[in-house]
Amino acid sequence: MLYDYQIMQNTSTSSPETAASASAPAPEASTHFGFKTVGEHEKAGKVAEVFHSVASRYDIMNDLMSGGLHRIWKAFTIGRADIRPGMKVLDIAGGTGDLARAFAKRAGPSGEVWLTDINDSMLRVGRDRLADSGQLIPTAVCDAEKLPFPSGHFDRVSVAFGLRNMTHKDQALAEMRRVLKPGGKLLVLEFSRVAKPLAPAYDWYSFNILPWLGKKVAGDEASYRYLAESIRMHPDQDTLADMLETAGLSRVRYFNLSAGLVALHEGVNLG
Repeated sequence: MLYDYQIMQNTSTSSPETAASASAPAPEASTHFGFKTVGEHEKAGKVAEVFHSVASRYDIMNDLMSGGLHRIWKAFTIGRADIRPGMKVLDIAGGTGDLARAFAKRAGPSGEVWLTDINDSMLRVGRDRLADSGQLIPTAVCDAEKLPFPSGHFDRVSVAFGLRNMTHKDQALAEMRRVLKPGGKLLVLEFSRVAKPLAPAYDWYSFNILPWLGKKVAGDEASYRYLAESIRMHPDQDTLADMLETAGLSRVRYFNLSAGLVALHEGVNLG
């Protein structure tokens, strides 16, 4: 009651100019979409357009762009996850299901593995691939910033090449920690900062070859130009490690893969 009364008093004694200013809508927060600055409400839609466009050629492009290295990066992540029979695992932004498929094999019939993605086109590809391999696991379209799962439910949470596309990375990381059991581990596999001697060649490749491959193979040059830009806008290894700690995770560490082209970050929820 006291709080309500103070608000009423402040409103009644303010000048018309102050009252008008208070009633005016706050300017919308902005964020980045690649190198462009956009309103926060716009980013999710723009990212969705990218992945609707590339979903059908996503795996082929991954092999071409990385020379197959993405399979090694994911295999390392799967090994670090150390999934055991009966574990509960959440794969966020799981796309075409590479990690979820491997996790489900290790968790076995007594385990629980969820494949989730905010993009339904990507999720359908992943679901169909899993079904074709004889694995029927639960799939869900969901926003990593508002996970529809109870707190302390999962033994492992993973996100591979998806965090950089999220508008509020800090909020998403906090949600990932929330749904982890005490002692549970978060694994974040993402593009990062390549070693400086390799940076010029990597930049040339990213802004020339990637868009060209996107145009020739996927019929979408713009989406792969966005990919190159989004990598440059993503936090570097140390900054992301700090973000995991800020989200409440402990024992945070990271592994540089392919000279820092990609990094795997880990953090444990100690409760």
